[in-house]
Amino acid sequence: MDVSDASRGKVLPLRAETGAAEERVLWARFRAAEGAEFVSTWLALQCQAIPGVRAAVVLEAASAGGAFAPSATWPEGLRPGAHLLRAAERVLEKRRALALALEPQGGAEAGPGRTVLAQPIEAGGELVGAVVLEVEPRAEAELERALRQLGWGSAWLELRAREARSGRGERLRDLLEIAATAVEHERFRAAATAFATELATRLGCERACVGLVSRGRVRLEALSHSARFAKRSNLARAIEAAMEEALDQQQELVWPEPAHAEPRLVRHHAELARESGAGAVCSVPFVYGEQPGGVLTLERSADRPFGPAEVDLLRAVAALAGPILVVAKRDDRFVGAKLLDAARAGLEDLLGPRHTLAKLAVILGVALFLFLALVKGEFRVTGDMLLEARELRAAVAPFDGYVAEAPARAGDQVEAGALLAKLDDRELALERARFASELEQHTKQMRLALSERKAAEVAVLAARIDQARAQLDLAEDRLGRTRLLAPFEGVVVTGDLSQRLGAPVRRGDVLFEVAPLEAYRVVLEADERDVEELAPGQRGTVAFAAFPEESYGFEVETVTPVSRAKEGSNTFRIEGRLDETPAKLRPGMRGAAKVDAGRRRLLWIWTHDAVDRLRLVLWKWIP
Repeated sequence: MDVSDASRGKVLPLRAETGAAEERVLWARFRAAEGAEFVSTWLALQCQAIPGVRAAVVLEAASAGGAFAPSATWPEGLRPGAHLLRAAERVLEKRRALALALEPQGGAEAGPGRTVLAQPIEAGGELVGAVVLEVEPRAEAELERALRQLGWGSAWLELRAREARSGRGERLRDLLEIAATAVEHERFRAAATAFATELATRLGCERACVGLVSRGRVRLEALSHSARFAKRSNLARAIEAAMEEALDQQQELVWPEPAHAEPRLVRHHAELARESGAGAVCSVPFVYGEQPGGVLTLERSADRPFGPAEVDLLRAVAALAGPILVVAKRDDRFVGAKLLDAARAGLEDLLGPRHTLAKLAVILGVALFLFLALVKGEFRVTGDMLLEARELRAAVAPFDGYVAEAPARAGDQVEAGALLAKLDDRELALERARFASELEQHTKQMRLALSERKAAEVAVLAARIDQARAQLDLAEDRLGRTRLLAPFEGVVVTGDLSQRLGAPVRRGDVLFEVAPLEAYRVVLEADERDVEELAPGQRGTVAFAAFPEESYGFEVETVTPVSRAKEGSNTFRIEGRLDETPAKLRPGMRGAAKVDAGRRRLLWIWTHDAVDRLRLVLWKWIP
């Protein structure tokens, strides 16, 4: 096939492969059809076999050298468009199968998206017609299969034209009836056996054999009048050897050799004749696409040797029915075999001379896989991070009271001894004055009792003086604790009483929390699948959400053995010490952390998580 550009279309490069039609009703009509009905039925069969056909036309010459005109259309009654007729002119001019991607011609009816398949019909070297199909746009591989199906199918029209010119219409009818048996069964084995039986009956043979090429060798697939046979018997081996002999020479071989025939190697045919007891053997090879497809071998008595006319008929039968049997064999297999063949075909395409981009992609993929499988990188355990203060001091209410002042609040940086808040001390001052007055009164009474030498009264007053002094000391202590002071230089983490002036507080309430400025620890939340990779002493890096453009180093100090549920997974607390503590850090800041957990292969780093999940799923489901 050619590849060329023209104003009427762009010829697409194609290679051959096809499928086979299995519409038994159409085949029954086809076998009985004559004249114009033969062509229309044949065209319907082709449109059934090739998916996505929109329109089709067959053009034939009414007489030798006459003009070509439509003899059949699909759907019936279709008026062929100008684009189909232009494609027919093109294929008649080129005299070879073409696939045309039609291009618009300044308002012509051939708009974008039209793809046309065209096949010439020749008989005896003379052009007698053409078949043109408009199909839906599709991938190149599908176009190749459709064009090859059309090429195989056109052999019927070529044979019809050849038989019409030679006046041997009865021979064509025999050929059609023999080949049609290959499509009358759904399963390959039944179809091949029926075909071989029909072939043996029509030609008066004792046995007809069908062999197909598998992995470079011919395998015996069917025998006439026999649904089963021993594939390892001596007879089966002799038949396969004869088939191999014909396939190797790509010639029809006949035993005994006809007089004045060109000498050929027929040793295995002679051995088959002796092994089976038949005196005459004929083998005809056929092709499937561009590759050897198989061989038909027939046997009968020595008094009826195969003549040239019968060999010619067998050649036509093999050309028509052979590819159908190959496709039936290919389709009648388990899914695994089909997948294996598809993989093998893909490998052949990859190693062949075409598909450069696919080869490049595979090479790059293999190179990337080898790179990932061999090169090692640093494996890092990642997770969310929280910055915590190493020490947190709380300022609590020393007694029940009311807030009088609150100059500090959360976020403020304070000095050691700075006032955080002050409680109302008016009641405490009154209590101190009352207890001081009682102490002074009891002291005067005791002096008077001493002067009057009243020992019992002196003892009572001494006890009252001690009680009053204790209550005074307590009042003064409370007055001293009304001022809440910062225990050290740091930052107020929690607490804001600026909106609660005058509000009551109860003894023990936490009013403020103060953290030192330079004593922080990093807390990493590591997933349970990665915690076994972590250990104290490992190095890592943190980045804070407040300034992600900067990162800081840290060292792992503690791996806690207690997990915590978080968003459907378990995490472990990993604590670390920062190498430096910038002034802008504040407790409670969040970000992300990475811990260097050793060197691993890149492929393991990128896939170990998915592999571990898969292992767990398989372990759960496998009994």
